[in-house]
Amino acid sequence: MIDHAHDLACVRDATERLLTAAAGLDNAAAAEPSRLPGWTRGHVLAHVARNADALVNVLQGRPMYPSAEARDSDIERDAPRALDAQIADVRESAARFRATGAEPADWTRTVELRNGVTDSAARVPFRRWAEVELHHVDLGTGYELEDLPAEFVEREIDFLAERFGGHEDVPSTGLATDEGKIWTTGGGATGGPVVVEGPAAELLGWLSGRRDGSALTVKGGTLPTLPPL
Repeated sequence: MIDHAHDLACVRDATERLLTAAAGLDNAAAAEPSRLPGWTRGHVLAHVARNADALVNVLQGRPMYPSAEARDSDIERDAPRALDAQIADVRESAARFRATGAEPADWTRTVELRNGVTDSAARVPFRRWAEVELHHVDLGTGYELEDLPAEFVEREIDFLAERFGGHEDVPSTGLATDEGKIWTTGGGATGGPVVVEGPAAELLGWLSGRRDGSALTVKGGTLPTLPPL
């Protein structure tokens, strides 16, 4: 069962870690490339802020973004700002999300995200947690996938395995961590079954498009090519 209150607390803690890391930068470092192709660290921080407001929209029954073009243009607009403005925006938008999460609500209701995707309201805080944690890694300030909370890593692997389940481009694939956790995904493409094994951080890196999977062990075929998230 999803505990949205627990996840909201985890979002708060993850946001503080990200803000602490960002505070160690300067304006020049904020303008440097992040680990995401084509994005500076400023783009990442701008996206984290705008995503908080977008998820407020979701929880309050409005479209997540006015349009894909508006989402992208808002990030481009905000990316070049001075670091102090970026940090203030991340902090203030996080506070808006936290305040919305604290309001009385039916957390069992279905909400709509981007591109017609729906989910339960109770899972929105976890989606926000994922945004904050993974984009903290993307900043390239020394916070690595191996530093992510173990609970988050396991749940995000579970989330991504579910997302790719039955996907027409992914063969039947078993996932196993060195710690003995097991998942299945794919199944919509011919071939397989393939088993992909390795450290949880490496599995998450591959599933989330942040590592190439070269540190993983593949049995029964080749490492599947995953569609973009």
